[in-house]
Amino acid sequence: MKASQFFIATLKEAPADAEVISHKLMMRAGMIKRLGAGIYNYMPMGLRVIRKVEGIIREEMNRAGAVELLMPVVQPAELWQETGRFDKMGPEMMRVKDRHDRDFIIQPTSEEVVTDIARQELRSYKQLPKNFYHIQTKFRDERRPRFGIMRGREFTMKDAYSFDRSPEAAAKSYETMFAAYKRIFDRFGLTYRAVAADTGAIGGDLSHEFQVIAQTGEDAIIYCPTSDYAANIELAEAVAPAAPRAEPSAAMVKTLTPGKSTCADVAAFLGLPLTKSLKSLVLATDTRNEQGDIVGSTVWLLLLRGDHEMNEVKVGKIEGLKNGFRFATLAEIDEHFGCKPGYLGPVGLKKPVKIIADRSVAAMSDFCCGANEEDYHLTGVNWGRDLPEPDLVADLRNVVEGDPSPDGRGVLAIERGIEVGHVFYLGTKYSKAMNATFLDETGKPALMEMGCYGIGVTRILGAAIEQGHDARGIIWPDAIAPFTVAICPIGYDRSADVKAAADALHDELLAAGIDAILDDRGERPGAMFADWELIGVPHRVVLSDRGLKEGQVEYQGRRDEAATKVAAAEVVAFVKGRLKA
Repeated sequence: MKASQFFIATLKEAPADAEVISHKLMMRAGMIKRLGAGIYNYMPMGLRVIRKVEGIIREEMNRAGAVELLMPVVQPAELWQETGRFDKMGPEMMRVKDRHDRDFIIQPTSEEVVTDIARQELRSYKQLPKNFYHIQTKFRDERRPRFGIMRGREFTMKDAYSFDRSPEAAAKSYETMFAAYKRIFDRFGLTYRAVAADTGAIGGDLSHEFQVIAQTGEDAIIYCPTSDYAANIELAEAVAPAAPRAEPSAAMVKTLTPGKSTCADVAAFLGLPLTKSLKSLVLATDTRNEQGDIVGSTVWLLLLRGDHEMNEVKVGKIEGLKNGFRFATLAEIDEHFGCKPGYLGPVGLKKPVKIIADRSVAAMSDFCCGANEEDYHLTGVNWGRDLPEPDLVADLRNVVEGDPSPDGRGVLAIERGIEVGHVFYLGTKYSKAMNATFLDETGKPALMEMGCYGIGVTRILGAAIEQGHDARGIIWPDAIAPFTVAICPIGYDRSADVKAAADALHDELLAAGIDAILDDRGERPGAMFADWELIGVPHRVVLSDRGLKEGQVEYQGRRDEAATKVAAAEVVAFVKGRLKA
């Protein structure tokens, strides 16, 4: 490819509305153009990256035995009504009507459509397992689209769906996809982690997120540097303290703490470490009658150490809280504690509540908590002596850096990541709702066991840039760069020797299967180099009259601090070596 035949539209400055670095650099590099809020044109340079990402995905999905099809963007509402998601999904799902006033949706995902295909086409156990995938446009009507293509409304996703005859067979399909995803992300050339993720209401333990590591990532990834343990913040287990609870060594004392309503303020005022303070969170659950009216409520007191934060996903798995909870109202708090928030504690309640203590709290002694009286706290509080043992001890909190790893092989560390892929065991959630059955070996109908596997194709671009960039622009991995090598001839339009050498090198690289672009625009060296550094082409070869007279060209990798002189006759072999490295 020659630059004069392509479309290059770089900008010196990013538009004012560009927020994160990937958004800024994609706009400046001419890879995307904003059409509307969260909707972008993918320009030729950006589309080349997308096609390379798609190519790797297709190769590995096909290698894993998945079969490509294509499901429509606009889908009839009837399928979504079968599963209940037409009403349950929020305004993020765009609903439309056709000229006959029939309801349709613009797909955010395709579980319903693929399950409809399976129930019509996969009738016998002999046809299983089967995995269908497609790479298709999705639309989610984000309330506030931001961060460019990282949180846009229209995007491209690869979603795959497996169908199996049993949970055991589905687990094998899951492992096949997990392995395929690892090969895909390895080939992308990105630093990533596959982290165990929460399975939500579906349950089970088969769910992993693929997170591209980036300091700007929205997600906290928990991992152990000395083992293979990795999980997202919702799932990562906070193990119980190894040491037994210490015996009481102080008397319980009621202490004036005027205006000090937070654990940090109280601890500082009393000269105590924050780890000796107790955080009280009051929740409530409602009981409803058949008509859906609230007929009663139960109040719960959750106790965490003062330096810890509640993990709502973990709390939502506790018996009694599984069906939904809310924070208690001020009236409910006053009824049970006789005090306003900020001074609450488990000692001296007005009315009984269910008390759940985090594992770390159950191991505390001589701790500080609210006295259920404004401007007062208790110190020297101990379980068993000053208050009964909690009703339940559970893992309620987010882990923190330095916590023991659940696998017992080190301590936990935290890094930031961007979720770009997810593999998930669905079970019979959709096959049951849509009666997707097959005839088993005995001739009886059985529900198909399903899995789903997604990769955010366009999101990969943003994540790769967030991970790979510097002050000059983007740094693409070789495999997904828009071009692998930029040939930059100085004086291409003025020197016959430079032009001939550059054309010959371009042809030789293409013949070797290397995706090269020849900058034949006649730009000044500084402007030419700046364009390709901004665009992020990972390898650059510079030709000049002076260098050719010496039998040399200059090679520079995008991450290299300086150029390397290479014999002109050996430059193709040299580039091949760098690509293999």
